[in-house]
Amino acid sequence: MDLAPEILVFSTKGTGSNEEDRIRELTKNFRTDLIPFDKQKKWKSFRGLMARFAGSRRKLIVMEGTGIAGGIACLLARILYGHRFVFSSGDAVGPFVGAHYRLLGFVFGWYERLLCKTSSGFIGWTPYLVGRALTFGAPCGVTAAGWVIGKCDTDTAQSRSLIRRKWGISDEKIVFGLVGATIWNHRRQYCYGLELINAIRASRRSDIAVVVIGDGSGLEKLHHAAGDELGRRVFLPGRVSLDEVMECLSGMDIASLPQSTDAVGAFRYTTKVSEYRKANLPIVTTRIPMAYDLNLGKCWRLPGTSPWDPVFVRSLTDLMESINRDQLEEWKTRYDACEDDVFRREDQVRRVTAFLSELLESLDFQRKSH
Repeated sequence: MDLAPEILVFSTKGTGSNEEDRIRELTKNFRTDLIPFDKQKKWKSFRGLMARFAGSRRKLIVMEGTGIAGGIACLLARILYGHRFVFSSGDAVGPFVGAHYRLLGFVFGWYERLLCKTSSGFIGWTPYLVGRALTFGAPCGVTAAGWVIGKCDTDTAQSRSLIRRKWGISDEKIVFGLVGATIWNHRRQYCYGLELINAIRASRRSDIAVVVIGDGSGLEKLHHAAGDELGRRVFLPGRVSLDEVMECLSGMDIASLPQSTDAVGAFRYTTKVSEYRKANLPIVTTRIPMAYDLNLGKCWRLPGTSPWDPVFVRSLTDLMESINRDQLEEWKTRYDACEDDVFRREDQVRRVTAFLSELLESLDFQRKSH
């Protein structure tokens, strides 16, 4: 059997990142040329990409991410050398940037449309993003929602006991938690986990705890918001490795998935959904499409337009006040956790392989026709 044609592959998140691992896995059935990319030295990486593109006769470029250095390189490769490119994204680029910097949101919205219109195809982390890309002019698309990265074969009961002992949380407490980067958004005055801390501070129960796993510019803000509850009902262990994520999740009872219902959050699954599902954790979130569309098992869809919305925080406090251990145990006994097809790695690799193979066939046909 002949090997598939080579394609050039890179990730704008950088060499060694989880997104580079993702695109390497999705393209593993091809002869790939993986190009290094340093996120901290974007324009040096841009020059490196252009040098590789200029000397390449390969038929297709596949970019994971929408970083502007990589995106401009793909656009120039299309104009200067006639190279076709496909890109993959987990966010609606314009709204995502606009959530941090309003004026830049318009610029990156135009950039997102240009990438879609110039590309030969799009690999979306959600079907909503694929639909968005098609609307913006991408000629075709496929969904690859991501999967659990890192070790996930832990003994749940043993891990739960060990990790809770490490945190200093007793076994009888009901733990709400999340795993994610705690990046502070100045416009929203928010980062992941703040809604949990605000909600538990409004709760009177002593048998509830909150754990936020992650690091970032907002971690100091979370420490400040926790106040005298830090180490009592609020725990902030900081960053953990990918191999420790599932162990940390085993110490939780309910996973928070804080997403806004606007053009940022509504298009997402987030990378943590597959991990929460694998850990068999019930999820609390906003009323985003994902919360209705996916088989999430037990899912609380709370009112409020965002995790920083006071309506959502009050609803989260009400849930903390009303939930009990018997309800959680009853849910666990009747709910048979299974990995959703949308998060099964081999299915995603199969779909993307078919997508890229057929795209390459189309490009071959176009060349021969000319």
